[in-house]
Amino acid sequence: MAHKALAEHRPWLLLSLLAATTYFFVMDDPLGGTWLMIWKGAGVALLAVYAAARAHGPNGLLIALVMAFGAAGDVALEISYLIGGGLFAVGHCLAIVLYLRNRRVQLTGSQGAAALALLALAPLIAASLTYPLPNWMLATAYSFLVAAMAAAAWTSRFPRYRVGLGAVMFVASDLLIFAREAGALSPFVGEWLIWPLYYGGQFLIATGVVQTLRGRIFAH
Repeated sequence: MAHKALAEHRPWLLLSLLAATTYFFVMDDPLGGTWLMIWKGAGVALLAVYAAARAHGPNGLLIALVMAFGAAGDVALEISYLIGGGLFAVGHCLAIVLYLRNRRVQLTGSQGAAALALLALAPLIAASLTYPLPNWMLATAYSFLVAAMAAAAWTSRFPRYRVGLGAVMFVASDLLIFAREAGALSPFVGEWLIWPLYYGGQFLIATGVVQTLRGRIFAH
């Protein structure tokens, strides 16, 4: 029944999964050019369409915009890390607004501690990986923003083991990018880990938020 519902009511999710999965196997094509950039952005762009179609109101608009800026960032990264990072930063700011609008009423000590750990550790790890490379301070500041997004997601009313976990996967994918660029991670290992963590995180975030807004998942 779940597979039937997915096929009948969520074709954008199926197309997104298809685009992201097939991109994983062609992303190293040196002749890809513009079409490969578009292919790269298609996975998360289709998540944005899914969110726009399935969720409504201010929260629905926010999650759709978060995915749209993520897709734009995916494409722009192939041209400029600064432009791509800037687009992602806008998306993270919108995500923080979304999660703060949907704060969890009560937090346990472990939930608060996890959020604080994300805020402290992600920029610290980014700094240790990138110092003294050019723009290491920018990478550290960006990591703090991503960590703030993940901490806000973890402490929101959205399901922690979907939206919260997805946001943490996003943090991990960015830290792996910094490790790869700094030479601390094998490019081969990076190729196998970064895209699945990133797209998987975005998929969990989009579906977790949308289904919660539609009343199908209730966070406790």
